[in-house]
Amino acid sequence: MNRSARRAHLLISAELTIGAGLLAAAGAYLTIGPGAAAVAGVVTGLGALAGSLLVRRRVFANLQKAESKEGAQGYAEGLAQGVLLGVVTYAAAVFPLSGPGGVSGEERLARRTIAYGIAADGGLPHQVRTAAAAALEAIDHGKDAERAQEAVEALQKTVYMLRRSR
Repeated sequence: MNRSARRAHLLISAELTIGAGLLAAAGAYLTIGPGAAAVAGVVTGLGALAGSLLVRRRVFANLQKAESKEGAQGYAEGLAQGVLLGVVTYAAAVFPLSGPGGVSGEERLARRTIAYGIAADGGLPHQVRTAAAAALEAIDHGKDAERAQEAVEALQKTVYMLRRSR
């Protein structure tokens, strides 16, 4: 568990302890008097602090379990978005809107290298990797812009379905 979560739990525990103690002291002062207010505030504050400390381990275990599951899913989704961005920019270099001479060969090669590098990451879900490979293959041929566009759209749908499955 990271340091900020531990600090947040500690601060919340302190706030609950102080709040419960003050509320109990105010209630006892209004009903019984000042002596009872001090006792009620201290006892209630200690009870709230003990309760916070007793559930601390369980809170962190649940946070860590949720964090690891969601973290893996979030990493895969972010990587899928990165692949989509890499493939789309590579497609824009192969089929530039400004015409065949609009992008230099070096830039096209650089975008291709980046797109292939991201698509080869081991954390990428299989269905996204397959769709990316099909899109990269269609773009690599460089002759049929419609086929490449269809392959990129299929990749977009695959990435969308990955996010939607959450």
